[in-house]
Amino acid sequence: MSGTTLQVAIAGVGVLGPGLSDWAQAAPMLRTPSDWSSARTAVPVPQRLPSTERRRAGIGVKAALVVADQACAMAGLAADAATTVFTSASGDPETCHALCEALASPERLVSPTRFTNSVHNAPAGYWHIAAQSRCASTSLAAYDASVCAGLLEAAAQCVSSHAPVLLVACDIPYPAPLHALRPLPDVFAFALLLVPPGRRGAWPLAVAGTRAGPTRCASAGLDALRSAIPAARGLPLLEALARDEACELVLDGDGQHLALQVGARA
Repeated sequence: MSGTTLQVAIAGVGVLGPGLSDWAQAAPMLRTPSDWSSARTAVPVPQRLPSTERRRAGIGVKAALVVADQACAMAGLAADAATTVFTSASGDPETCHALCEALASPERLVSPTRFTNSVHNAPAGYWHIAAQSRCASTSLAAYDASVCAGLLEAAAQCVSSHAPVLLVACDIPYPAPLHALRPLPDVFAFALLLVPPGRRGAWPLAVAGTRAGPTRCASAGLDALRSAIPAARGLPLLEALARDEACELVLDGDGQHLALQVGARA
């Protein structure tokens, strides 16, 4: 690792994706990738979200809130206690598609709910409603580098504030005809609760930029997933956490990669 290095720790993890329902179920599979088999992502209802917002929220919002809740619960941290960083390559493409259809119709009537959900920080807004949080929030998009951009931002905020930062990454498929141009196969989301270094029960993590090539996943199936969905580019880090061994790896940042040093859980 070269240049400025950010030292933090990971106190909580959440994950949701093909064949991965939560961290408790996913960790053994990521330790032994031959046990993993792909299955359509089933996005549960985020119980923390009030019923009115549940009806309005899209799949991407629900997936993001589910993994955020997992990470906070694992860390034993109140949901309203952390600054948040939400990152996504494409936000809510289903809502984008619906708005385009509405604007292409003779009536050109746009649903107010669709319009509200179209903004890139919609997941952050729903999370703050659900968690009743008044903490600051950042929402990022950096195309295929969105995971790296989000992790770098979250680590920098954690270092500068000496306080917990919740990172949430999520991407969902495009509907046709946009799917033909951007064929994301399924929903994938993960969350990391970053804390200042030295916390017991957390994985030490050092973050820095690098020009080295990205680390591949341990199995061909998981690596295909990593390549196909921008949010799944965090899979090599999730595999390292599941193994709970000190290691070095590089996350794919679409040319702006991140070098990570992960320690065993303290």
